Amino acid sequence: MVIESKATESTPPGHGELKTPIPENQTTWAGPHLLDIDVLTRDEILLILDTTAGMEEVLHRRVARTPALRGVTVVNLFYEASTRTRASFELAGKVLGADVINVAGSGSSVEKGESLVDTVQTLKAIGADVIVMRHPSSGAPYLAARETSAHVINAGDGWHAHPTQALLDAYTLRKTMGTLEGKRVLIVGDVQHSRVARSNIWALTTLGATVTLVGPGTLMPRGLEPSQVHGLPAVEVDDDLDRAIVGADAVMALRIQKERMRSAMLPSLREYASRYQIDSTRLAKAAEGAPLLHPGPMNQGIEVAADVAHGLQSEVERQVQHGVAVRMAALYLLARTGE
Repeated sequence: MVIESKATESTPPGHGELKTPIPENQTTWAGPHLLDIDVLTRDEILLILDTTAGMEEVLHRRVARTPALRGVTVVNLFYEASTRTRASFELAGKVLGADVINVAGSGSSVEKGESLVDTVQTLKAIGADVIVMRHPSSGAPYLAARETSAHVINAGDGWHAHPTQALLDAYTLRKTMGTLEGKRVLIVGDVQHSRVARSNIWALTTLGATVTLVGPGTLMPRGLEPSQVHGLPAVEVDDDLDRAIVGADAVMALRIQKERMRSAMLPSLREYASRYQIDSTRLAKAAEGAPLLHPGPMNQGIEVAADVAHGLQSEVERQVQHGVAVRMAALYLLARTGE
């Protein structure tokens, strides 16, 4: 089946219809929000990834525009600084023809003491159909979703979740490897404080991959057992990167936040790099051609060696490119919920 959004007679050349392939047995996404990966079924994740492929086709057009979401208002509500995520959501909305408004916590009524509930209710009152929200507190998007009839997309909340990052990572790996079924993906670094890691564990295991977590004990969740991470799907755990990386089908490095040094979670960045940096020698131990991912921003020389960061196996730039298409898919499917 194909969803089509026909261009009007006034649509400029190159803005043609949007054709988005979706599974035959499902024409819409249940919605009404995208708060994390753990609430999505395998079919729903595949629906998003298949829809992303259609959105990528739109982005490759000479004029990357379609009126699919004309009349829809998207508000990017960001309480934390962001470049990649906010810019890609903004571009995604504009490519689909939506009206996009950016609201930052600084410089808004938040500084006057306005609560999150008041803010999201105000945004809905002025016409927001979709609220894309990043917040430093885990669970904040869930509160927003309860207090507004607008669709809410979690663009990252505290240490909890970052669903669209996990989706773009899964899309990137699927394009590179063909399938995630039976593949082993290594996630290296600060798992304890990584919303990216948590959402990726759900996405990758739901799609049939095995996940191995590698990092120092101080940067792993407390009470970590070899088979389970606080209610997450079963994972493998190792503190020896040189051992764990052997034969890995894909490698994902996580950003080390330098404030961890001030809290004595790491003895030094030099020691971390010596034990957990992805360099050419270590990457050569993985499966041939194993893709390297990183959610960004990357600390070159710490998590990833410079030559590997820009090497043939690096998918980091394509992750950013795919981020726009994935977020187009999320906006498109959510905005159509209930039609």
